[in-house]
Amino acid sequence: MSKEVRNRIFAAADDLYEQGGREGFPTVDAVRKAARVNMNDASAAMKEWRRAQISQASPLAVQVPELVMQAAQSFVGSLWAQAQELANESQAVELEQAASRLTELEKSEATAKADVADLRGKVAEVGERAATSEARASELRAELNHAHADVEKLRAERDKALEAVKVAQAEHRAEIKEMRSEFDAVRATSAKERDRLSDALSKAEAQLQYERDQFAEQRKQTAQEVARQADRYIKLQADLDASRKDARASSEEAARLRGRVEVLEQVLNTQEHKKLR
Repeated sequence: MSKEVRNRIFAAADDLYEQGGREGFPTVDAVRKAARVNMNDASAAMKEWRRAQISQASPLAVQVPELVMQAAQSFVGSLWAQAQELANESQAVELEQAASRLTELEKSEATAKADVADLRGKVAEVGERAATSEARASELRAELNHAHADVEKLRAERDKALEAVKVAQAEHRAEIKEMRSEFDAVRATSAKERDRLSDALSKAEAQLQYERDQFAEQRKQTAQEVARQADRYIKLQADLDASRKDARASSEEAARLRGRVEVLEQVLNTQEHKKLR
C-alpha cells in the first residue's frame, strides 16, 4: 500500500470520526467508499488507524480521596497510579478486540453480499437455460408437426399413384381383351394379319408388364420415404422429450438457487440488525 493511499484512508477515517461526534469508530466500508480505495487496503489501514486512536485515548481521570492522601499519600498514590494504568491497558485491549471483531464482521458481510450476487447471477443463468430449452422444445414441436404433415402428404401421393396404376391396368386389360377377341375373330385370315395382331398383343403385354414394374418400384420408393419420415418423427419426439427434461431440471435448479439466495439474505438482514443494535 502506498503512503498516499494510507494518508487518504486516515484522512477519510478522521473526517467520519469527527462527523460522528467521536462516539464510535467509522466502519471499513464507509471509509473505503469515502477514500475510494479497495477493501484490502481499507481494512489494513483501518487496523492501524484504530490502534493509533486507542493508543491516544485519554487515561481515566480518577481523583484520590482526601482521607487517603492524608493517611499515606506516597504509598497509596503509587498503588492508585498502578491501578489506573492497568485499567487503561484493559480498556485498550478491549477496544482492540472490538475493532478486530468489527473488521471480521465487515469482511463476512462483504463476502456474504458477494455470495448473494453470485447466486443471483446463477439464478439468472439457469433461467436463461430454461428459456432456451423451452424455445428448443417449441422448435422441435414445429419440426415434428412439419414431419407429420410430410408423411401425410406422401401417403396421399402414394394412394393417388396406386389409383392411377389401377386405372391404367384396367384400361390395358380391356385393350388386351379386345385384341384377343379380334385375334380370335381373324385367326382364320392370312398369316400376315395374324402375325400383326400377335405382335400388337405382345407389345400390349410388354407395356402392361412395364407398368407393373414401374408401379412396384414407385411403391418401394414410397415405402422407403415413409420409413425415413417415421424415423425422423421418432428422433424428433426423443429430442422433444430430452428438451422437456432439461427444462424441468433447469427450473428445479433455479428454485434451489432462489432458496439459497433467500437464506443468505435473511442472514445478511440478521447481521445488519445486530450491527445496528
